[in-house]
Amino acid sequence: MQRLYSQFYEKYAVVQTQQVRDFMHTIDWDNRFIGIKGSRGIGKTTLLLQYIRLNFKPDKSVLYVSLDHLYFLENTLYDLVSDFYKKGGLFIAIDEVHKYSNWAIEIKNIYDDMPNLRLVFTGSSLLHIQQAKADLSRRVVVYSMPGLSFREFLQFETKINLDTYTLEDIVANHIAISIAITQKIKPLHYFDEYLNYGYYPFYIENKKAFHQKLSEILLTVLEVDIPQYASIQVSNIVMLKKLLAVISNSVPFKPNMNSISERTGISLNTMKNYLNLLNEAQLLQLLYVEDKGINSLGKPEKIYLNNPNLMFNLVKEVDKGNLRETFFFNQLNYKNTVFASQNADFKVAGVYEFELGGRNKKQKQIKDSKNAFIVKDDIEIGTDINIPLWLFGFLY
Repeated sequence: MQRLYSQFYEKYAVVQTQQVRDFMHTIDWDNRFIGIKGSRGIGKTTLLLQYIRLNFKPDKSVLYVSLDHLYFLENTLYDLVSDFYKKGGLFIAIDEVHKYSNWAIEIKNIYDDMPNLRLVFTGSSLLHIQQAKADLSRRVVVYSMPGLSFREFLQFETKINLDTYTLEDIVANHIAISIAITQKIKPLHYFDEYLNYGYYPFYIENKKAFHQKLSEILLTVLEVDIPQYASIQVSNIVMLKKLLAVISNSVPFKPNMNSISERTGISLNTMKNYLNLLNEAQLLQLLYVEDKGINSLGKPEKIYLNNPNLMFNLVKEVDKGNLRETFFFNQLNYKNTVFASQNADFKVAGVYEFELGGRNKKQKQIKDSKNAFIVKDDIEIGTDINIPLWLFGFLY
Protein backbone atom coordinates (compact mmCIF):
# COMPACT_ATOMS: atom_id res chain seq x y z
CA MET A 1 0.00 0.00 0.00
CA GLN A 2 2.95 2.30 0.70
CA ARG A 3 3.89 1.98 -2.97
CA LEU A 4 0.43 3.21 -3.98
CA TYR A 5 0.84 6.26 -1.75
CA SER A 6 4.28 6.95 -3.19
CA GLN A 7 3.04 6.80 -6.78
CA PHE A 8 0.04 8.97 -5.90
CA TYR A 9 2.31 11.64 -4.40
CA GLU A 10 4.41 11.64 -7.56
CA LYS A 11 1.31 12.30 -9.67
CA TYR A 12 0.07 14.90 -7.16
CA ALA A 13 3.36 16.78 -7.44
CA VAL A 14 3.34 17.15 -11.22
CA VAL A 15 -0.34 17.65 -12.12
CA GLN A 16 -0.92 21.18 -13.42
CA THR A 17 -3.85 23.24 -12.11
CA GLN A 18 -3.48 26.32 -14.32
CA GLN A 19 -5.89 24.95 -16.93
CA VAL A 20 -8.85 23.26 -15.26
CA ARG A 21 -11.90 22.28 -17.27
CA ASP A 22 -15.24 23.84 -16.39
CA PHE A 23 -16.66 20.32 -16.16
CA MET A 24 -15.11 20.12 -12.70
CA HIS A 25 -17.51 22.82 -11.51
CA THR A 26 -20.59 21.00 -12.84
CA ILE A 27 -20.01 18.15 -10.38
CA ASP A 28 -21.58 18.29 -6.93
CA TRP A 29 -18.57 17.07 -4.99
CA ASP A 30 -20.62 16.93 -1.77
CA ASN A 31 -22.14 13.65 -2.94
CA ARG A 32 -20.63 10.73 -1.06
CA PHE A 33 -20.06 8.51 -4.09
CA ILE A 34 -19.56 9.93 -7.58
CA GLY A 35 -18.97 8.19 -10.91
CA ILE A 36 -17.41 9.93 -13.91
CA LYS A 37 -17.53 8.12 -17.23
CA GLY A 38 -16.20 9.11 -20.61
CA SER A 39 -14.17 7.96 -23.57
CA ARG A 40 -10.44 7.31 -23.47
CA GLY A 41 -8.30 10.43 -23.77
CA ILE A 42 -11.02 12.76 -22.56
CA GLY A 43 -9.14 13.82 -19.39
CA LYS A 44 -10.80 11.87 -16.56
CA THR A 45 -7.54 11.05 -14.77
CA THR A 46 -6.30 14.62 -14.97
CA LEU A 47 -9.63 15.85 -13.59
CA LEU A 48 -9.36 13.58 -10.54
CA LEU A 49 -5.79 14.60 -9.78
CA GLN A 50 -6.53 18.29 -10.29
CA TYR A 51 -9.50 18.13 -7.92
CA ILE A 52 -7.37 16.44 -5.26
CA ARG A 53 -4.49 18.90 -5.73
CA LEU A 54 -6.86 21.87 -5.38
CA ASN A 55 -8.72 20.54 -2.33
CA PHE A 56 -6.42 18.28 -0.30
CA LYS A 57 -2.97 18.25 1.21
CA PRO A 58 -0.84 15.20 0.32
CA ASP A 59 -1.45 13.23 3.51
CA LYS A 60 -3.04 9.95 4.58
CA SER A 61 -6.59 11.38 4.41
CA VAL A 62 -6.63 11.19 0.60
CA LEU A 63 -5.54 8.62 -1.97
CA TYR A 64 -5.67 8.13 -5.75
CA VAL A 65 -5.36 4.63 -7.26
CA SER A 66 -5.87 3.13 -10.69
CA LEU A 67 -7.41 -0.33 -10.91
CA ASP A 68 -5.12 -1.36 -13.75
CA HIS A 69 -2.24 -1.35 -11.23
CA LEU A 70 -0.44 -4.65 -10.61
CA TYR A 71 -1.29 -4.29 -6.90
CA PHE A 72 -4.83 -5.47 -7.67
CA LEU A 73 -3.69 -8.78 -9.11
CA GLU A 74 -3.19 -9.98 -5.53
CA ASN A 75 -5.27 -7.54 -3.48
CA THR A 76 -8.93 -6.57 -3.54
CA LEU A 77 -10.26 -3.06 -3.87
CA TYR A 78 -12.44 -3.54 -0.79
CA ASP A 79 -9.50 -4.53 1.42
CA LEU A 80 -7.43 -1.58 0.21
CA VAL A 81 -10.19 0.94 0.88
CA SER A 82 -11.01 -0.66 4.25
CA ASP A 83 -7.39 -0.34 5.36
CA PHE A 84 -7.27 3.25 4.09
CA TYR A 85 -10.49 4.10 5.95
CA LYS A 86 -9.39 2.52 9.24
CA LYS A 87 -6.25 4.66 9.19
CA GLY A 88 -8.22 7.89 8.86
CA GLY A 89 -8.79 8.05 5.11
CA LEU A 90 -11.59 10.41 4.08
CA PHE A 91 -11.46 10.71 0.26
CA ILE A 92 -10.37 8.15 -2.31
CA ALA A 93 -10.30 8.52 -6.10
CA ILE A 94 -10.43 5.27 -8.09
CA ASP A 95 -9.49 5.34 -11.76
CA GLU A 96 -10.36 2.81 -14.49
CA VAL A 97 -12.96 0.78 -12.57
CA HIS A 98 -13.88 -1.09 -15.75
CA LYS A 99 -10.50 -2.85 -15.50
CA TYR A 100 -11.63 -4.60 -12.29
CA SER A 101 -14.19 -7.39 -12.57
CA ASN A 102 -15.95 -7.00 -9.20
CA TRP A 103 -15.91 -3.22 -9.04
CA ALA A 104 -19.69 -2.77 -8.68
CA ILE A 105 -20.17 -5.21 -5.81
CA GLU A 106 -17.14 -3.99 -3.91
CA ILE A 107 -18.01 -0.31 -4.31
CA LYS A 108 -21.53 -1.08 -3.06
CA ASN A 109 -20.05 -2.82 0.00
CA ILE A 110 -17.66 0.08 0.57
CA TYR A 111 -20.61 2.49 0.47
CA ASP A 112 -22.55 0.45 3.05
CA ASP A 113 -19.66 -0.33 5.41
CA MET A 114 -17.75 2.99 5.45
CA PRO A 115 -20.31 5.75 6.06
CA ASN A 116 -17.87 8.65 6.44
CA LEU A 117 -15.89 7.94 3.28
CA ARG A 118 -16.16 9.96 0.08
CA LEU A 119 -15.33 8.10 -3.11
CA VAL A 120 -15.05 9.12 -6.76
CA PHE A 121 -14.45 6.65 -9.55
CA THR A 122 -13.95 6.91 -13.29
CA GLY A 123 -14.78 4.40 -15.97
CA SER A 124 -15.24 3.83 -19.67
CA SER A 125 -18.09 5.53 -21.50
CA LEU A 126 -19.39 1.97 -21.98
CA LEU A 127 -20.15 1.63 -18.27
CA HIS A 128 -23.81 1.21 -17.43
CA ILE A 129 -24.20 2.01 -13.76
CA GLN A 130 -27.90 1.16 -13.92
CA GLN A 131 -27.02 -2.32 -15.14
CA ALA A 132 -24.25 -2.83 -12.59
CA LYS A 133 -24.69 -5.43 -9.92
CA ALA A 134 -25.74 -4.64 -6.36
CA ASP A 135 -27.96 -1.69 -7.29
CA LEU A 136 -25.27 0.98 -7.45
CA SER A 137 -27.64 3.38 -9.20
CA ARG A 138 -29.22 4.40 -5.88
CA ARG A 139 -25.86 5.03 -4.26
CA VAL A 140 -23.78 6.73 -6.94
CA VAL A 141 -24.34 10.00 -8.82
CA VAL A 142 -22.93 9.56 -12.33
CA TYR A 143 -21.62 12.27 -14.66
CA SER A 144 -20.70 11.89 -18.34
CA MET A 145 -17.60 13.81 -19.33
CA PRO A 146 -17.39 15.18 -22.89
CA GLY A 147 -14.34 16.26 -24.87
CA LEU A 148 -13.32 19.89 -25.12
CA SER A 149 -15.85 22.26 -26.58
CA PHE A 150 -14.57 24.84 -29.06
CA ARG A 151 -14.89 27.45 -26.29
CA GLU A 152 -12.74 25.39 -23.92
CA PHE A 153 -10.14 24.89 -26.65
CA LEU A 154 -10.01 28.66 -27.18
CA GLN A 155 -9.49 29.18 -23.45
CA PHE A 156 -6.67 26.62 -23.40
CA GLU A 157 -5.00 28.24 -26.40
CA THR A 158 -5.40 31.91 -25.48
CA LYS A 159 -5.83 31.93 -21.66
CA ILE A 160 -8.84 34.24 -22.20
CA ASN A 161 -11.98 33.47 -20.15
CA LEU A 162 -15.05 33.04 -22.34
CA ASP A 163 -18.67 32.60 -21.28
CA THR A 164 -20.98 29.72 -22.17
CA TYR A 165 -24.41 30.33 -23.72
CA THR A 166 -27.57 28.30 -23.83
CA LEU A 167 -29.10 27.28 -27.12
CA GLU A 168 -31.92 29.74 -26.45
CA ASP A 169 -29.35 32.53 -25.92
CA ILE A 170 -27.63 31.79 -29.21
CA VAL A 171 -30.84 31.59 -31.23
CA ALA A 172 -32.23 34.83 -29.79
CA ASN A 173 -29.05 36.93 -29.50
CA HIS A 174 -26.40 35.43 -31.76
CA ILE A 175 -25.41 38.74 -33.37
CA ALA A 176 -24.72 40.50 -30.06
CA ILE A 177 -22.97 37.42 -28.65
CA SER A 178 -20.77 37.03 -31.72
CA ILE A 179 -19.78 40.69 -31.60
CA ALA A 180 -18.88 40.41 -27.91
CA ILE A 181 -16.73 37.33 -28.51
CA THR A 182 -14.98 38.64 -31.62
CA GLN A 183 -13.95 41.77 -29.71
CA LYS A 184 -11.89 39.45 -27.48
CA ILE A 185 -10.72 36.84 -29.97
CA LYS A 186 -10.88 35.84 -33.63
CA PRO A 187 -12.60 32.42 -33.44
CA LEU A 188 -12.16 31.50 -37.11
CA HIS A 189 -8.40 31.79 -36.68
CA TYR A 190 -8.53 28.75 -34.36
CA PHE A 191 -11.49 26.82 -35.75
CA ASP A 192 -9.66 24.57 -38.22
CA GLU A 193 -7.13 23.64 -35.54
CA TYR A 194 -9.92 22.63 -33.17
CA LEU A 195 -11.56 20.48 -35.82
CA ASN A 196 -8.25 18.71 -36.46
CA TYR A 197 -7.00 18.06 -32.93
CA GLY A 198 -8.82 20.15 -30.30
CA TYR A 199 -11.49 17.79 -28.91
CA TYR A 200 -9.13 15.63 -26.83
CA PRO A 201 -7.19 17.54 -24.13
CA PHE A 202 -4.05 15.45 -24.57
CA TYR A 203 -3.30 17.50 -27.72
CA ILE A 204 -1.55 19.91 -25.33
CA GLU A 205 1.20 17.36 -24.66
CA ASN A 206 2.35 17.15 -28.27
CA LYS A 207 0.35 18.43 -31.22
CA LYS A 208 2.62 16.71 -33.76
CA ALA A 209 2.05 13.29 -32.18
CA PHE A 210 -1.66 13.86 -31.57
CA HIS A 211 -3.06 11.65 -34.32
CA GLN A 212 -0.60 8.86 -33.61
CA LYS A 213 -1.79 8.78 -30.00
CA LEU A 214 -5.42 9.03 -31.08
CA SER A 215 -4.91 6.02 -33.39
CA GLU A 216 -3.51 4.06 -30.45
CA ILE A 217 -6.53 4.99 -28.33
CA LEU A 218 -8.91 3.87 -31.08
CA LEU A 219 -7.18 0.51 -31.34
CA THR A 220 -7.42 0.01 -27.58
CA VAL A 221 -11.14 0.82 -27.59
CA LEU A 222 -11.74 -1.60 -30.48
CA GLU A 223 -9.44 -4.39 -29.34
CA VAL A 224 -9.82 -4.18 -25.55
CA ASP A 225 -12.62 -2.01 -24.20
CA ILE A 226 -15.54 -3.02 -26.41
CA PRO A 227 -14.69 -6.76 -26.55
CA GLN A 228 -14.19 -6.83 -22.77
CA TYR A 229 -17.47 -5.04 -22.10
CA ALA A 230 -19.56 -6.94 -24.66
CA SER A 231 -17.78 -10.32 -24.48
CA ILE A 232 -16.89 -10.21 -28.17
CA GLN A 233 -14.67 -13.05 -29.36
CA VAL A 234 -11.20 -12.12 -30.54
CA SER A 235 -12.00 -13.50 -34.00
CA ASN A 236 -14.85 -10.97 -34.37
CA ILE A 237 -12.80 -7.88 -33.49
CA VAL A 238 -11.72 -7.61 -37.12
CA MET A 239 -15.39 -7.28 -38.10
CA LEU A 240 -15.82 -4.44 -35.62
CA LYS A 241 -12.83 -2.66 -37.15
CA LYS A 242 -14.15 -3.27 -40.67
CA LEU A 243 -17.53 -1.80 -39.74
CA LEU A 244 -15.91 1.36 -38.36
CA ALA A 245 -13.73 1.64 -41.48
CA VAL A 246 -16.71 1.33 -43.84
CA ILE A 247 -18.70 3.91 -41.88
CA SER A 248 -15.75 6.30 -41.54
CA ASN A 249 -15.37 6.71 -45.28
CA SER A 250 -19.09 7.05 -45.89
CA VAL A 251 -20.32 9.39 -43.11
CA PRO A 252 -22.75 10.88 -42.80
CA PHE A 253 -25.14 8.69 -44.70
CA LYS A 254 -28.52 7.03 -44.43
CA PRO A 255 -27.39 3.51 -43.68
CA ASN A 256 -28.52 0.67 -45.87
CA MET A 257 -28.18 -2.15 -43.37
CA ASN A 258 -28.29 -4.91 -45.97
CA SER A 259 -25.56 -3.25 -48.03
CA ILE A 260 -23.30 -2.74 -45.00
CA SER A 261 -23.92 -6.31 -43.92
CA GLU A 262 -22.78 -7.57 -47.32
CA ARG A 263 -19.65 -5.36 -47.29
CA THR A 264 -18.57 -6.33 -43.79
CA GLY A 265 -19.83 -9.91 -43.48
CA ILE A 266 -21.68 -8.99 -40.28
CA SER A 267 -25.24 -10.25 -39.76
CA LEU A 268 -27.98 -7.64 -39.42
CA ASN A 269 -28.68 -8.30 -35.73
CA THR A 270 -24.99 -8.32 -34.84
CA MET A 271 -24.42 -5.14 -36.82
CA LYS A 272 -27.13 -3.26 -34.90
CA ASN A 273 -25.44 -4.35 -31.70
CA TYR A 274 -22.02 -3.25 -32.97
CA LEU A 275 -23.36 0.15 -34.03
CA ASN A 276 -24.78 0.72 -30.54
CA LEU A 277 -21.47 -0.34 -28.96
CA LEU A 278 -19.49 2.04 -31.18
CA ASN A 279 -21.95 4.77 -30.25
CA GLU A 280 -21.64 4.09 -26.52
CA ALA A 281 -17.85 3.99 -26.85
CA GLN A 282 -18.12 7.53 -28.31
CA LEU A 283 -16.67 6.60 -31.66
CA LEU A 284 -19.95 7.17 -33.51
CA GLN A 285 -23.01 9.40 -33.21
CA LEU A 286 -26.32 7.89 -34.29
CA LEU A 287 -28.99 10.30 -35.48
CA TYR A 288 -32.58 9.09 -35.26
CA VAL A 289 -35.87 10.55 -36.39
CA GLU A 290 -37.82 11.95 -33.47
CA ASP A 291 -40.65 9.44 -33.28
CA LYS A 292 -38.24 6.50 -32.94
CA GLY A 293 -36.24 7.94 -30.06
CA ILE A 294 -32.57 7.77 -29.21
CA ASN A 295 -32.76 4.27 -27.77
CA SER A 296 -34.72 2.84 -30.66
CA LEU A 297 -33.76 -0.60 -31.89
CA GLY A 298 -34.51 0.52 -35.45
CA LYS A 299 -31.86 1.77 -37.80
CA PRO A 300 -30.58 5.33 -37.37
CA GLU A 301 -31.44 7.94 -39.95
CA LYS A 302 -27.77 8.93 -40.28
CA ILE A 303 -24.48 7.82 -38.81
CA TYR A 304 -21.66 10.22 -37.96
CA LEU A 305 -18.26 9.85 -36.38
CA ASN A 306 -18.36 11.14 -32.81
CA ASN A 307 -16.26 14.27 -33.34
CA PRO A 308 -14.26 16.08 -36.04
CA ASN A 309 -10.88 14.88 -34.72
CA LEU A 310 -11.91 11.31 -35.57
CA MET A 311 -12.72 12.39 -39.10
CA PHE A 312 -9.18 13.70 -39.65
CA ASN A 313 -7.83 10.50 -38.15
CA LEU A 314 -9.98 7.94 -39.97
CA VAL A 315 -11.34 9.50 -43.16
CA LYS A 316 -9.25 9.46 -46.33
CA GLU A 317 -10.67 12.73 -47.67
CA VAL A 318 -12.57 14.93 -45.23
CA ASP A 319 -15.68 16.45 -46.82
CA LYS A 320 -16.36 19.95 -45.54
CA GLY A 321 -20.12 19.49 -45.44
CA ASN A 322 -19.76 16.31 -43.41
CA LEU A 323 -17.28 18.07 -41.13
CA ARG A 324 -19.77 20.86 -40.39
CA GLU A 325 -22.52 18.43 -39.48
CA THR A 326 -20.22 16.31 -37.30
CA PHE A 327 -19.07 19.37 -35.33
CA PHE A 328 -22.62 20.70 -34.93
CA PHE A 329 -24.08 17.34 -33.82
CA ASN A 330 -21.22 16.75 -31.39
CA GLN A 331 -21.44 20.14 -29.69
CA LEU A 332 -25.25 20.15 -29.46
CA ASN A 333 -25.62 16.55 -28.37
CA TYR A 334 -23.99 16.98 -24.96
CA LYS A 335 -26.76 19.11 -23.43
CA ASN A 336 -29.60 18.92 -25.96
CA THR A 337 -31.70 16.28 -27.68
CA VAL A 338 -30.84 16.15 -31.38
CA PHE A 339 -32.91 14.40 -34.05
CA ALA A 340 -33.08 14.27 -37.81
CA SER A 341 -35.42 16.85 -39.34
CA GLN A 342 -37.78 16.42 -42.28
CA ASN A 343 -37.17 20.01 -43.43
CA ALA A 344 -33.54 20.62 -42.47
CA ASP A 345 -30.42 18.79 -41.26
CA PHE A 346 -31.25 18.69 -37.55
CA LYS A 347 -34.08 19.27 -35.10
CA VAL A 348 -32.88 20.26 -31.63
CA ALA A 349 -34.67 20.35 -28.29
CA GLY A 350 -37.92 19.50 -30.07
CA VAL A 351 -38.24 23.13 -31.18
CA TYR A 352 -35.48 24.42 -33.46
CA GLU A 353 -34.54 23.28 -36.96
CA PHE A 354 -31.08 23.92 -38.37
CA GLU A 355 -29.85 23.68 -41.94
CA LEU A 356 -26.06 23.78 -42.32
CA GLY A 357 -23.99 25.16 -45.17
CA GLY A 358 -21.27 27.53 -46.32
CA ARG A 359 -21.42 31.33 -46.34
CA ASN A 360 -23.59 31.34 -49.50
CA LYS A 361 -26.20 28.89 -48.19
CA LYS A 362 -29.76 30.05 -49.06
CA GLN A 363 -32.97 29.84 -47.02
CA LYS A 364 -35.03 28.01 -49.65
CA GLN A 365 -35.11 24.68 -47.84
CA ILE A 366 -36.53 26.12 -44.59
CA LYS A 367 -38.54 29.07 -45.91
CA ASP A 368 -41.85 27.60 -44.72
CA SER A 369 -40.57 26.38 -41.32
CA LYS A 370 -40.99 28.13 -37.99
CA ASN A 371 -38.02 28.38 -35.61
CA ALA A 372 -35.69 27.41 -38.44
CA PHE A 373 -32.16 28.74 -38.91
CA ILE A 374 -29.27 28.59 -41.34
CA VAL A 375 -25.96 27.66 -39.70
CA LYS A 376 -23.12 28.99 -41.85
CA ASP A 377 -19.47 28.05 -41.90
CA ASP A 378 -16.75 30.65 -42.66
CA ILE A 379 -18.64 33.64 -41.25
CA GLU A 380 -17.63 35.49 -38.08
CA ILE A 381 -20.93 37.26 -37.35
CA GLY A 382 -24.39 36.26 -38.58
CA THR A 383 -27.51 38.14 -39.68
CA ASP A 384 -31.17 37.54 -38.95
CA ILE A 385 -31.66 33.72 -39.05
CA ASN A 386 -28.08 33.09 -40.25
CA ILE A 387 -25.91 31.93 -37.34
CA PRO A 388 -22.13 31.25 -37.42
CA LEU A 389 -21.26 27.57 -37.08
CA TRP A 390 -18.40 28.21 -34.62
CA LEU A 391 -20.78 29.83 -32.11
CA PHE A 392 -22.38 26.47 -31.33
CA GLY A 393 -19.05 25.54 -29.78
CA PHE A 394 -19.93 27.85 -26.86
CA LEU A 395 -22.76 25.70 -25.45
CA TYR A 396 -20.50 24.22 -22.74
